[in-house]
Amino acid sequence: MPDFSEVPLLVAITSFNRYTAQVDGLADLDVARVMGEYYELAAATITAAGGRVVKFIGDATLTVFPSEDVDRGVLALLELTSAADRFMTERGWDCHLVVKAHYGTVAHGHFGAGSDRHYDVLGKGVNIAFRLESSGGVTLSVEAFRQLGPDVRARFKKHTPPITYIRVEDSHRPRWAKRT
Repeated sequence: MPDFSEVPLLVAITSFNRYTAQVDGLADLDVARVMGEYYELAAATITAAGGRVVKFIGDATLTVFPSEDVDRGVLALLELTSAADRFMTERGWDCHLVVKAHYGTVAHGHFGAGSDRHYDVLGKGVNIAFRLESSGGVTLSVEAFRQLGPDVRARFKKHTPPITYIRVEDSHRPRWAKRT
């Protein structure tokens, strides 16, 4: 019998820009040590705000926050972005955390076979979060932005097209992005 259901959540995808270029010249175990420390930082930041790290995928995370904690979740994602950037800079890594977040309905529960069953989320809400266009920093879908209270909303500005919201301090093209 399936143990999954539909629920509205804030879904966030994080990953580091320039990660592949950064780790290409490093030993796998050195990369694993740094990423293991980053996983601890990310998990502590997310869970302290009522969220859950669904999974780590290399340098990426899939994270969710319950609908009643969207403001706390977005603030945690902002905090994680700053902390992760400091963390990488302290290690001499030239990469920055990119966050894309969407608020919507997902299927959540335990998926998999036999002893490999684990908590996961899937569906349109997750797909939208993955497909958000971002030039860096923290990007919110319109649906996520609309869930925010006025104090947290003030930390974002409209970015088009398509309409997304980015941190006030982020430019449309981050300072570390290369122009072609």
